[in-house]
Amino acid sequence: MKTVNHWIGGKTVEGASGNYGPVTDPATGEVTTQVALASADEVDAAVRVAQEAYQTWGQSSLAARTKVLFAYRALLDANRDTIAELITAEHGKVHSDALGEVARGLEIVELACGITTQLKGELSTSVSSRVDVAAIRQPLGVVAGITPFNFPAMVPMWMFPLAVACGNTFILKPSEKDPSAANKLAELASEAGLPDGVLNVVHGDKVAVDALLAHPGIAAVSFVGSTPIARHIHTTASANGKRVQALGGAKNHMLVLPDADLDAAADAAVSAAYGSAGERCMAISAVVAVGAIGDALVEKIRERAEKIKIGPGNDPASEMGPLITAAHRDKVASYVKGAADQGADVVLDGTGYTVDGFEKGHWIGLSLLDNVKTDSDAYRDEIFGPVLCVLRAETYEEGVALINASPFGNGTAIFTRDGGAARRFQLEIEAGMVGVNVPIPVPVGYHSFGGWKDSLFGDHHIYGNDGIHFYTRGKVVTTRWPDPSEGHIGVDLGFPRNH
Repeated sequence: MKTVNHWIGGKTVEGASGNYGPVTDPATGEVTTQVALASADEVDAAVRVAQEAYQTWGQSSLAARTKVLFAYRALLDANRDTIAELITAEHGKVHSDALGEVARGLEIVELACGITTQLKGELSTSVSSRVDVAAIRQPLGVVAGITPFNFPAMVPMWMFPLAVACGNTFILKPSEKDPSAANKLAELASEAGLPDGVLNVVHGDKVAVDALLAHPGIAAVSFVGSTPIARHIHTTASANGKRVQALGGAKNHMLVLPDADLDAAADAAVSAAYGSAGERCMAISAVVAVGAIGDALVEKIRERAEKIKIGPGNDPASEMGPLITAAHRDKVASYVKGAADQGADVVLDGTGYTVDGFEKGHWIGLSLLDNVKTDSDAYRDEIFGPVLCVLRAETYEEGVALINASPFGNGTAIFTRDGGAARRFQLEIEAGMVGVNVPIPVPVGYHSFGGWKDSLFGDHHIYGNDGIHFYTRGKVVTTRWPDPSEGHIGVDLGFPRNH
């Protein structure tokens, strides 16, 4: 059986705790790998390695850092398929989707390659007599990232490229469900010339997470995952004096107005709801149909959903793969099975779906629920699976009010031909990312990613300018070089004044 160990100090380090967790191929249901689970002592050892590396890396030149990052970008590009294959084998998503994940992560590496511009400071000369003031940004030290199973390559790359570009050293704790991609990212960084100890990967479960949150040697923690865990991460790490960005769950809505192109809206709804089997924090999981278009829109979605090819992620014919675990599959199925009892019309029931030859895989088909009530479990909870809920609203205003009443505020979209309505929507909707005729409004790397309300805990969004600010802290330097001809100014106990 394959074993995934830690990556600390530029090399593979076997787990000292003796604890290992299983990693399953979701398409077959077979355990193919075991991953080391770190103890608190192992986390401490990794932090000490990162602290030592910071003494040099934190003082390194921007030229030295960007040289490594450019080389890293080239190696990632050359190894796209290898990384995608690791993702498919352990997560289950289809290969093309895994390639898209790697491409998104590469965008942030490219942004990090331009860190010389992003870290330019400010200088104000002659603010007072022969006094200049400069504002600079400096790294924090050792920072950590705790990342989810659904994007085992992209989300880590949202974090560590910017963190190390800013001069920090990094400890990554990826999901124990699909750990191999994280190690490959670290190995390629080492091959690109990143000094030992700058990027470390510590595998583990709650024990490792709690150790990271409590460790006094870690200055900041980045997290992406569910809302309950994000709230815990934010509360615990903040109480331990750390800077925190914790991105939580979502219930992303798509508002479809009566004037919208219904074929385009249906295409978008199917793509955004069922891509990656719905295991995306930016998945559209609720469509709000406004006016009399509801029945026609639901029928168009049903027609398209029934044609989606489900199968192993390494089969080029597959459009959607399995879910990450059997337990998660069963949880997703429970929402569909209970939908009718809570007032929904079950248009498509994907529970009980299997794939010939892969009967033990974590399969579930596409489900479509119509006339869903806002107090039902299928609407209130983040299902994180291929289940699309359709709700009805009589007017634009009613639809917006429905969306804004949700405790989540990650992303949302509107489909319309009306520019005035679209403009109102982007200003009135309470969400951090908005799409206009774009179903999954994930910002490009040089804009920040993040939601509102229960979808974000902390003051900073991730990547973009917010990411750079998160991984640095400001310092203002006031300088005066007196003119020798003036002589000494003398003692003055008054408050300093500019003159």
